[in-house]
Amino acid sequence: MNKAKPPWGKLSLVIVLSLGFMVLGVGCISWALFNIWEQSDCLLEYPAEGVNVESDPSLVLPAADEPLYPVYPAQGDNIGSLTIPALEQKLPIIEGTGTDELIKGVGHFTQSVLPGEEDNCVLSGHRDTVFSRLGELKIGDRLIVETSAGTFTYEIKRIRIVDKDDRTVIVPYDHAVLTVTTCYPFQYIGNAPERYILIADLMINPGLIKE
Repeated sequence: MNKAKPPWGKLSLVIVLSLGFMVLGVGCISWALFNIWEQSDCLLEYPAEGVNVESDPSLVLPAADEPLYPVYPAQGDNIGSLTIPALEQKLPIIEGTGTDELIKGVGHFTQSVLPGEEDNCVLSGHRDTVFSRLGELKIGDRLIVETSAGTFTYEIKRIRIVDKDDRTVIVPYDHAVLTVTTCYPFQYIGNAPERYILIADLMINPGLIKE
């Protein structure tokens, strides 16, 4: 009586396919982790020249009779949301621009003022996640920030592409400005050599003006 021979050919094919899918999975995970690492390394990797928050705290919380933010948020706090009507997006804003913060959403650069305050509020995000479509925006488009202090609408006034070492991105202003930055080019593989910058001015809400 002949015994049935084991289907070694089929087993080998299954083993090869299984190993192939495992290698592909590990490769995809490694690539994703590499992208996160290299982008977190390139976002706001330099301090603003001449800006020293410790010696000049007004750059973080301007003195006012009624400050918008009585308590400054802690690293990792969700401080609000950024709505981009032209892209139909609403994104969380997290305090800080480290790796952990940028995985969760848009990061607020801690050495800049908070949304709605006078001076330069700086937000950063990954070019292949939250800000993958940032290049579609144009001058005149609006950016709406909602926080515990209220809703602040900004209008894009300038669009810049600068070198990654350019120190003119995080500069003081004499009025409320929102600066949004990400690595550039958007489809670049590896450490991006440039930054894509949106500069938007706060639009005055007549209902907030005290007579």
